[in-house]
Amino acid sequence: MPSSETVRRFTAQVLSGDHAGAIRDWYTDDATMQENQAEPRRGKDELIRQEQATLDRMERVETELLAPPVINEDTVVIRWRFTLYPKGGGRRSLEEVAWQTWRGERIAAETFFYDPAQMKG
Repeated sequence: MPSSETVRRFTAQVLSGDHAGAIRDWYTDDATMQENQAEPRRGKDELIRQEQATLDRMERVETELLAPPVINEDTVVIRWRFTLYPKGGGRRSLEEVAWQTWRGERIAAETFFYDPAQMKG
């Protein structure tokens, strides 16, 4: 079970814009990440690679915490808003709920729930 301080440090790193670093620093080596009901992505190295590829397509990403994280034993729920600024111009905002399963002080599994219509330009 993560401490509230651990979750605060994790969210602070994400809020700072260090999204790929947060995966590196806070996820287990065998972590999974899943968007809505899609097939989960597996393994920390792959999660970092895909996150960095997304970030590389962006001019910048603004990250907001929309509510305090909820911690219940090994489950942490976080409500985020990401505003994405692609290098080709434009802007998209995505609100999501991240449902995380922690193993001690590391994230072992995470599912993101969001409305895919938000991604349409």
